[in-house]
Amino acid sequence: MAARTAHDCWMVALLGIDGRQYVYRVYAPGDALPGDLFWAAFHCHDELPLPRALDSFDAAEIWRLSALDRRPGPGRPCGE
Repeated sequence: MAARTAHDCWMVALLGIDGRQYVYRVYAPGDALPGDLFWAAFHCHDELPLPRALDSFDAAEIWRLSALDRRPGPGRPCGE
C-alpha cells in the first residue's frame, strides 16, 4: 500500500440531528466516489457516542485537501 499523502485526504462534513456539523478526515484515492467518502465518514460517526448524523448524502459537504489547498481556519491540511 502506498504511503498516504495530501493528495488522498478528504474532509466530509455531516449534519447532526442536533444542528451541529461533524467533520471527518477520510483517506481515499483521488478518484474516490463521493458516495463512498460519505459512507466512510457516516460509519465512523456512527461508532462514536455523538448525536446521530443525518444519513442524507445531499446534506453532506465533501472536499479534497491537498498540499496546495489552503483553507482558512485552525489546523493544517493532511500530510504536512
